[in-house]
Amino acid sequence: MKNTALTSTHEALGAKIVPFAGYNMPVQYEGVNIEHETVRNAVGVFDVSHMGEFLIEGEQALELIQKVSSNDASKLTIGKAQYSCLPNDHGGIVDDLIIYKVKENTYLLVVNASNIEKDWNWIQSKNDMGAEMRDLSEDYSLLAIQGPKAIEAMQSITSQDLSAIKFYNFVVGDFAGIEHVIISATGYTGSGGFEIYCKNSEVKQIWDKVLEAGVDFGIKPIGLAARDTLRLEMGYCLYGNDISDTTSPIEAGLGWITKFTKEFTNAAALKAEKERGPERKLIAFELEERGIPRQGYDIVDGNGNKIGEVTSGTMSPSLGKGIGLGYVPTIFAEINSKINIQIRKKAIPATIVKLPFYKG
Repeated sequence: MKNTALTSTHEALGAKIVPFAGYNMPVQYEGVNIEHETVRNAVGVFDVSHMGEFLIEGEQALELIQKVSSNDASKLTIGKAQYSCLPNDHGGIVDDLIIYKVKENTYLLVVNASNIEKDWNWIQSKNDMGAEMRDLSEDYSLLAIQGPKAIEAMQSITSQDLSAIKFYNFVVGDFAGIEHVIISATGYTGSGGFEIYCKNSEVKQIWDKVLEAGVDFGIKPIGLAARDTLRLEMGYCLYGNDISDTTSPIEAGLGWITKFTKEFTNAAALKAEKERGPERKLIAFELEERGIPRQGYDIVDGNGNKIGEVTSGTMSPSLGKGIGLGYVPTIFAEINSKINIQIRKKAIPATIVKLPFYKG
C-alpha cells in the first residue's frame, strides 16, 4: 500500500486507516454520521491525495482530449473545469474525470485513484497525434475543503476572493502561505467549498493552516466513509459502483456529458443507444421502511422476481432513511414507481425518486 504525504498526520489524529485504491487512507476519525453532519452544516477537510493527475500539453492536447472524452472540451476557457468520462470501445466507461484548462494548450486531467494506470495506458494508446503527456499523480496532493462555511473559514489564508470562484471554475494563486496552488470549486459533496492541488512537500503546511483557520467555524478532518454518504445523497456516480467498464454513460444518466457535436471513442454506438433509448437505467430509490440497502443487493418486483441490483446504498444521515442507486430495465425506471430491495429474507418496499436525495 502507498501512503499519501499526510498518512502519518491522519494516524496521529486517531483516524481509522484502511486500504483504498492502493493507498492507506483515513476512512473515519470520530464517526461517519458526525463527520457527515460537519460537512453539511459547517466545514470539513478531506485528504484525497490518492486521486490521479495527468498533464496534457502542446498543440495536439485538445485534439487528444476530444478524442478520448465524451464531453466537449473545446468549450473550456482558462480557469474553467468540466466533468467528463472516457468511453471504451464496447459501450462502457474507462473512468470518469474532471478536465481543467490551465493555460492555452495545457490541460489537467483528474482521474480516480484506482484507475490511474488503466487511464494513463488508455489515453496513451489513443495518442497518435503526439500530445505531450505527464503523470503528476505521485508528486501532487489534493485536499477537499467542503461545507457551507468553507469560504468564510478559509478567506483569511488567501488573497484570492474565494466567493468569486463559481462552481466548476478555478484559480491559480496563493493559499496558506504557498504560491501557485490550484483552488477549484468542483466539489463532490453538494455542500459547497473547494479543492486545493499542491505539491506533496507543501501539503502538510496547508493542512495545518486549514485546520487552524477553521477552528472558529467548527472544522474537522473528514474520512472517506462520510465522503461516500455525502456524494450518494447528491446522486453522484462512483466509479466501480454506479459506473464501470460495462455501464454506458447513457444508461447511467450521463447523457448530459456525452456530446455528439464531435467525434470521440465509440461515439456512433453511444449516439445510436441514446436515440433508441437504453435498455436499462440507473435509478435512485428511497426505502419506505427501515433497512439499509447495500451494494449487490437484489432489486425485485412485486412478485419477488429479480429486476436489478443495488450499485450504491446507505442509511442517509441527512434524511434518516435508506437510499440507493441501482440499474433496472427502463420499463421499471419511472419516477414514483414502486420496487423492492431484497435485504436478507425480506423484500423492503422502495420508491424511485428524482435526484438529488438531499435538497439542501
